Amino acid sequence: MNDEQLLRYSRHLLLDEIGVEGQERIVAAHALVIGAGGLGSPAALYLASAGVGQITLADGDTVDLTNLQRQILHTQDRLGQPKARSGQAALARINPEVRVDAVTERLAGERLEALVAAADVVLDCCDNFATRHAVNRACVRQRTPLVSGAAIRFDGQLAVFDTRDADAPCYHCLFPEGEDVEEVRCAVMGVFAPLTGIIGAMQAAEALKLIAGAGRPAAGRLLLLDGLSMEWRSVRFRQDPGCPVCGRGAPSRTQDDSPGTLRTP
Repeated sequence: MNDEQLLRYSRHLLLDEIGVEGQERIVAAHALVIGAGGLGSPAALYLASAGVGQITLADGDTVDLTNLQRQILHTQDRLGQPKARSGQAALARINPEVRVDAVTERLAGERLEALVAAADVVLDCCDNFATRHAVNRACVRQRTPLVSGAAIRFDGQLAVFDTRDADAPCYHCLFPEGEDVEEVRCAVMGVFAPLTGIIGAMQAAEALKLIAGAGRPAAGRLLLLDGLSMEWRSVRFRQDPGCPVCGRGAPSRTQDDSPGTLRTP
């Protein structure tokens, strides 16, 4: 790091759990943020301010007036712009040293697979189960850690899925695809503005911990927040041995996978 970076990130350097080596990992890292809305906004802002060297911000939507109540990446003068481009401009103002790539499409297929493979950590900040499951499958195949968040009404949730460990559960283990799960969206049910900030900031925190190798990630736990009472619950869960995505017999598991073998992000 140069002298300006040492000054910019000095408060991280003072933390024994991060220090110079951890911050260098952060500066060298590549984070993929899927969704530049209520969750993606605070998550991306904190990743950029913390110095993550490359951020890919993916969102196929455009900025709407109803977004501004909670999506703090965007401003009134950028209404109608692609959210990924609007977010790119906001992050450049926060930290011009960070490279931000804007992807103005809904990720799927080979494009999603390639971006997940190129990233050190993925933050799922989207708002639909189809994308969540597609992202999960790609992360399992590429052995890329996934930080998942969700927020609706006054309820938030957070979980980390690090399937670099062959015994770790994936998103499908917790929320099996194809089950009769009611999908609710902010446009219909509403969402408390600060709730998205709380969950999105926690996603950034978990991603930075994974990158820097600091602390213990929230893997194998589902954190649930009741925003009305401001109470947290933590629910532990394990890998489903029969999971078609991450189980031992799943086609997405590569032959060289071995329990406990982690690649450094």
